[in-house]
Amino acid sequence: MSVSYIPESVKMRLWGKAAGRCQYEGCNKPLWLDSLTQCEFNTAYIAHIIADKPRGPRGHETLSEQLASDITNLMLMCDDHHRLIDKQDVDGHPVERLCKMKKKHEERIELVTSITENMKSHVLLYGGNIGEHTTPLNWKDTTFAMLPNRYPDENHAIELSLKNSSFYDNQAVYWTIESEQLKNQFRDKVKGKLESSENKHLSVFALAPQPLLILLGTLISDLYPAEVYQLGREPQTWKWRDEYDGFEYEVIEPIEIHKKVAINLSLSATIDNSRITNVIGGDTSIWTITIPSPNPDFLKGKNQLRQFRVLMRGLFNKIKLIHGEDSVIHIFPATSVSTAVELGRVWMSKADLPLSLYDENKKIGGFQYAFSIGK
Repeated sequence: MSVSYIPESVKMRLWGKAAGRCQYEGCNKPLWLDSLTQCEFNTAYIAHIIADKPRGPRGHETLSEQLASDITNLMLMCDDHHRLIDKQDVDGHPVERLCKMKKKHEERIELVTSITENMKSHVLLYGGNIGEHTTPLNWKDTTFAMLPNRYPDENHAIELSLKNSSFYDNQAVYWTIESEQLKNQFRDKVKGKLESSENKHLSVFALAPQPLLILLGTLISDLYPAEVYQLGREPQTWKWRDEYDGFEYEVIEPIEIHKKVAINLSLSATIDNSRITNVIGGDTSIWTITIPSPNPDFLKGKNQLRQFRVLMRGLFNKIKLIHGEDSVIHIFPATSVSTAVELGRVWMSKADLPLSLYDENKKIGGFQYAFSIGK
C-alpha cells in the first residue's frame, strides 16, 4: 500500500489517462461505481509499479523514492487487483508486466477518446435465415470492429431482420416474403432515420443468403456513404485485417455472344458453368469473375473490396454495351457477404440492366431462382 504523498494534480492526470477504469489487463472495471449498489463514488486505488519504499513490492534502493509520485510509475486499480499485485502474487507481477499493462490501457483510452464527431456512423445489422439456422448479430462485436475509424452514432443498431420466421431459403415463398420485408424495413427504419439525421453514414454488418445481400446493397446504393464489413473466419472477427492484396480478380469472357447473359461469381467456391446452363439454358453467355484459389475466407482487406467494386462497375457497363439494353443479367453467386452487398451498391437502377438473382441450395440439388431487381 502507498504511504507517500501524491499531489492532486498527478492523481487527476492518472484518472484521465485511465478513464477512471482499472488498468489491470482484462479488468477495465469502472472505479466511480459500486457494482453491487450502483452508487457512484470513488472506489479506486493508486498502485505503485515500483514501490514507494525500498522494502515494498518491487521496491528499489534509489528508484522507490525518485518515482514515488511520478505518474509513469502509478496505476489506477480496483481493490481486488491492487491486493493481487501487492500482496497475493507479487512475484507474478514484475515491473515489466505492470508497465506493459499501463501502456496498453492508456494507449487504448487515447485511441478511443481521440475519435471526433465526424466519425460517427449508424450501425446497420441485417440477419436472415440461412438453411435451418437463424443468424443473430452481436452489437458488441460489430461495433468494436468499427474502431478507430468510426464509432456508433447511437447506443443501439438499426436492425433489419425477419425474426422468428417459419420459412427457409429452400422454399419459394421465402424469397417473396423476405425480399419484401427487407424493402419495407429499409424504407421505415433506415431511410427515415438518415433523412432526418445530419449523419448519413452507415456501417453495415450482414449475414443472409446472397440474393438478399445483393438486394440490401441496391437499397443502400451509393446514395448513402457506407462501409460494409466482412466476418472473417480465421480469426472469426468483423474487424478488417491489415491491408492485404494477395491476388488479382480475373474476368473470363464468354467465347460466344448470346442475348441471354449470366455472371458466374466464383470467389468463395468454384461454380462450373454447366450448373448455370442447367438452370437457364445452353444459349447463355457466361462472364466469370474468379481468383486463383476460390475459398470461403478469400476476402481479407478493404483494398480487395474496393477492387471488386471497380471491377463490377466496369463489367456492368461492358455487358450492357455488348448484349444490348433489353437484356437481363442472371447472377449466380458464390462470394462473400461484403462483395454481395457491394455488388448491389454499385448497380445503378436507372443505368444498368435488370438483375435476376439465384441461390444455391443443397436441398434442391443446385441453384434456384430467387427474385429479380430492376425493370
